Amino acid sequence: MAKKEALRELQSRLAERLQAARTQQRGSSWLAVEVAGHGLLFPLREAGEIFAMAPLVPVPHTHRWFMGVANLRGHLHGVVDLAGFLGVKAAEPAPQQAQLVGFNQALDLNCVLLVDRLAGLRGEDQLTREAADGTPRPAFVGARFHDAAGRTWQELSLAALAGDEAFLKIVG
Repeated sequence: MAKKEALRELQSRLAERLQAARTQQRGSSWLAVEVAGHGLLFPLREAGEIFAMAPLVPVPHTHRWFMGVANLRGHLHGVVDLAGFLGVKAAEPAPQQAQLVGFNQALDLNCVLLVDRLAGLRGEDQLTREAADGTPRPAFVGARFHDAAGRTWQELSLAALAGDEAFLKIVG
């Protein structure tokens, strides 16, 4: 029970910080998440609500990474296993602190991404951009950054992901 209360408190603090960060227009800000051991950054202006894991209804004939649909606050959302979609899926099941991160309502996509863990908020003052290496990447993959601890963070544009043909084609 204490874990649930601590999780709710963390989600509440994160939601407050997300809202505050969205209203500030000082540089870039990201929601940092972990997926199969990889650090990912979602631009705050593109990220939506954060949900706890919810019961899923599977959808037949879809890719493995499309987990099904969930009723989140009275609305149906498609649930995408982000690690599976990116091809970095770990063999073990999602950890206890797995969360669902929605897309900003402005992107008009009723979909949430399953992430292993929320890692807080990051600002451009906390990260150092890595020089581009020229490797071809999907349009939704942005810049790579390092934090003070030396951890690598990869930016993912949720707006570009929402328009990616492979992401939108859930039928396998």
